[in-house]
Amino acid sequence: MKKILLIGKTGQLGGELIKDASAFDFELIGLNRSDLDITNEAQMAEKITEIKPDILINTAAFHVVPKCETEPAAAMAVNFVAVDKLARLCRHHNIKFITYSTDYVFDGEKGSPYEETDSPRPLQVYGISKLAGEYAALNIYPEGVFVIRTNGLYGGATGSPDKGGNFVLNIIKEAKGKNIIEVSSEQIISPTYAGDLSQATLKLLNSQAKPGVYHLVNEGQCSWAEFTQAIFKLAKVKTEVKPVDRGGASGSMKRPKFSVLKNTKAKALGIELSSWQAGLKTYFNFLNNYQDESKN
Repeated sequence: MKKILLIGKTGQLGGELIKDASAFDFELIGLNRSDLDITNEAQMAEKITEIKPDILINTAAFHVVPKCETEPAAAMAVNFVAVDKLARLCRHHNIKFITYSTDYVFDGEKGSPYEETDSPRPLQVYGISKLAGEYAALNIYPEGVFVIRTNGLYGGATGSPDKGGNFVLNIIKEAKGKNIIEVSSEQIISPTYAGDLSQATLKLLNSQAKPGVYHLVNEGQCSWAEFTQAIFKLAKVKTEVKPVDRGGASGSMKRPKFSVLKNTKAKALGIELSSWQAGLKTYFNFLNNYQDESKN
């Protein structure tokens, strides 16, 4: 049984990887921020030497997008410099290294789903910092790095600790007491359930996949407004969704208008996530079961 060292165990994806690992015949040891400061190279080296993993999965990220604009050095420290150091340590110890990236490495101007081979062109600090991490890892350790890009991630009973939830949970809260709510209509995405991404990641690790960049997202595409309508239907929220075209702007920051990712490489290996609608239903089943268990 191969051993995985997971960085970011309390995040949306980290929690799912912990649940799923044994079913895919992996032993998983998870660390959170109190166990490890990802920006501290000496600490990272010590943990790798102590645990001796076969695989290191990094789900840690500075991913509050507007905050990256005001704290670019902090974003680069986590999304670029720490990934660079981890790649070097993994190469030194001959450990397979998996790190996650984002649709925000693209500018959204292509107008059709982005494949792994398309040229990146980020529009904001978050995308720049994640792309820098991609380049660093792939250049330092091309024979052992898997960069997994995803899109619109959500999951967990309480969502992301950094974001105080996730889009699904937060939009339901925002709708309370309101007859109508405005949601972006021009940004087209592939919202992805963390549980589906976790299983696809572990399948990839159990396959004959070669190192490199992979796109793992729930299949299909929708606007944030359409995603909200599907959420409200499942949550039985009566609030009306008013689609609004904000031109991809979020204050002074730009977001890609069309950032759907196409899973080409993993699909060729037989690894495919369900539709975004099915992923959302699975998440609601999880939330309903969690609430039922919490009452007992």
